[in-house]
Amino acid sequence: MVRKGVRPGETHDVEEVLDELYATPPTDFVPLRERLAAAARTDGRPQDARRIHAARRPTLAAWAANLLLRRREQESRRFLELGRALREAYGNLDAEGIKELSAQRRSIVSALSRQAAELAGEAGHRLSDAARQDVETTLRAVLADQDAADRWATGRLESALRPPSDFPSTAGATPGGHAGTAAAPRQPKPSRSSRPPQASRSSQVSRSSQASRAKDEIAERRRLRQEQEDEARRAAEAAGRRLGDLRAAHADAEGNLRHAQDRHDQAGRQQTEAQRRLHRAEQDLRAREEDLRRTEQERRKADEHCRAAAEAVTRAEREARDADRRLRRLTGPPSGPG
Repeated sequence: MVRKGVRPGETHDVEEVLDELYATPPTDFVPLRERLAAAARTDGRPQDARRIHAARRPTLAAWAANLLLRRREQESRRFLELGRALREAYGNLDAEGIKELSAQRRSIVSALSRQAAELAGEAGHRLSDAARQDVETTLRAVLADQDAADRWATGRLESALRPPSDFPSTAGATPGGHAGTAAAPRQPKPSRSSRPPQASRSSQVSRSSQASRAKDEIAERRRLRQEQEDEARRAAEAAGRRLGDLRAAHADAEGNLRHAQDRHDQAGRQQTEAQRRLHRAEQDLRAREEDLRRTEQERRKADEHCRAAAEAVTRAEREARDADRRLRRLTGPPSGPG
């Protein structure tokens, strides 16, 4: 009937994700919805993210009805079948069928609403009397209206459902009558001899005409009410679509804002790191410049010492040559025998 639940992140099927979301208690619904939407955006699935973010948190009664559908599948299936049979009997004006099925309806609605309350309690959420009444009202709506049955069968109710006002609410209802109201006792017909034949025929024609007008008025009122309901439903659906679009746009804007904030924070961190590196480089540059000044001074001193040494060597060489010349003059060539 509905998909089994999955843990967030185990699947990319948005339908399964939504099923899991609507099986979540209302208190945890919004945080889980935001995590699932963010995960879908991170996975590059913006359309899924918008659908998830547009999901509305269910009321406690609607969540309990969703839980009942999930946890009691066989009973829920039989309940939907009972609703189809009851609506068919009512559409065919089958008084006996309505009476028999309505008796089943009362007991089944009571039993299923009790089970929904027990399931909610097991999940840690006790239903108040008002919430239990909303669950029963929802189940009666499922029996009475095909659209309500279809909505409940999705397992994604957001609020309690309401049965149509023209559907019988008790087993005592009969087609064309009012629920819980006994049929008026028949009045004894006057004997044929006690009234003129013409008057009897006129009375019958008058009653027939009145009954026809009454039926026409009832049919007209029902038609007008149906038109009003259809118009209200279309307006509600249009408003829901607009709300969904706005929520999706808001989700996109939030996602863009978060991405922009992340990029801004990253750029800020990079700027801070660059400034630290620049500061260290400036310190290193100043140290290298100081080293360069010291080595330049040392180079100049060494150059001076080198020139001085070279000059000393030149002088020494010159003095050595002079001394050698003097020595040769003094010693001269050796003289011969006299």
